[in-house]
Amino acid sequence: MEKKQVIWVIIEQVQGKTAAVSLEVLGKACQLAAEAANAQVVAVALGSAIGPLAQQLPKHGADKVFLVDDPRLELYQNDTYSSVLRRLIERERPDVVLIGASASGEELAPTLAAQLGTGLAAHCTNLRLAADGTLTMLVPAFGGQVIGEIFCPVQRPQMATIKPGVFSPVGLAERTGEIVQEDGASLLYDAEIRLRATRLVVEEPPGMPIEQADVIVAGGWGIGSRENWRLLEELAKEFNGAVGCTRPALDQGWTGGEHTMIGSSGKTVRPKLYLGAGISGAAHHMVGIKDSGVIISVNRDKTAPIFQFSDYCVAADFRDVLPELLAQIRRAKH
Repeated sequence: MEKKQVIWVIIEQVQGKTAAVSLEVLGKACQLAAEAANAQVVAVALGSAIGPLAQQLPKHGADKVFLVDDPRLELYQNDTYSSVLRRLIERERPDVVLIGASASGEELAPTLAAQLGTGLAAHCTNLRLAADGTLTMLVPAFGGQVIGEIFCPVQRPQMATIKPGVFSPVGLAERTGEIVQEDGASLLYDAEIRLRATRLVVEEPPGMPIEQADVIVAGGWGIGSRENWRLLEELAKEFNGAVGCTRPALDQGWTGGEHTMIGSSGKTVRPKLYLGAGISGAAHHMVGIKDSGVIISVNRDKTAPIFQFSDYCVAADFRDVLPELLAQIRRAKH
């Protein structure tokens, strides 16, 4: 009988709430399992008093859930989480382990891969699982101009982190799965805990997160100054949207922080409307907006690469276009 492939998804949670990226990765794992035709999707959740969270995971595609519920795991810590996961993986020997490329996931995944002596493909934008269990991990390279295919042909498990916003979660309301309650004492020893987190401080960035916005107004190097950047912020406010940026705009300090950056080293977004101003259209930015509904670009350079990917192109100075657009929107509202 052919061996069933086992795909693990490490669930990230904060205060009992599952991170969006974990549900996205779980959705992709379901797709991989369907393509391989002989695979099982397993979710692994660590935390304290997270039983209700574990019960919801089968509805998002998990055939089985390993639940490690222990007060020492209430707050994420790299050493405690990696110790627990290493022991579980060495015991269960899954074929694939997937982790969301969040701030904690980007720390946990390489630590875990090093402890297990296996490879890791970071910031994947797609995955393929063959019937023989070989995982193809696709990662943008050279500023997004090339998509590299990464394999781990010998060592197991095959590990990858997945960028937030790349995949969509699945909702399978009637689905049920097996919940396996693990004993935290057998997986984590007090002597291994070198640091102890004492409290969690949550600081939400101001404004709407760009990955949740239906409308994104984005700017690049061509905006030229912080004063000009305020025009984008006013326009986004009128749209009830969010402001995004490219790396040069972030480096100049015009925008609020890295949570606004779009592209291969930032967020992947899918707004219904993307309005870009002063953006040339470098590949590492375009990979982050390729699934947008409608793309409108304003650039005074008629040969700007972004025009090749846009539904509507405005070859003009944004300072001549956006103030008039802002005035028209306000006039229509009032």
